[in-house]
Amino acid sequence: MSIIKRLKAPTPSFFKKLCNIGIALAAVGGAIVTAPVILPAVIVSAGGYLAVAGAVIGAVSQVTVQKEDEK
Repeated sequence: MSIIKRLKAPTPSFFKKLCNIGIALAAVGGAIVTAPVILPAVIVSAGGYLAVAGAVIGAVSQVTVQKEDEK
């Protein structure tokens, strides 16, 4: 199955929820990294990890598809 077909195929409800969680994690991580106030380096690096983890979770859950019924 090609990537285009995977993106157009229906996604299971669990992975839809997981995609939303990933997007939220990426948004929180991005907000922490780009915060206009001075934050400790530990918090900024944790924000970077959150952004990367959220992006990976969102991307993986986006291409997960339901198994087609075999005839």
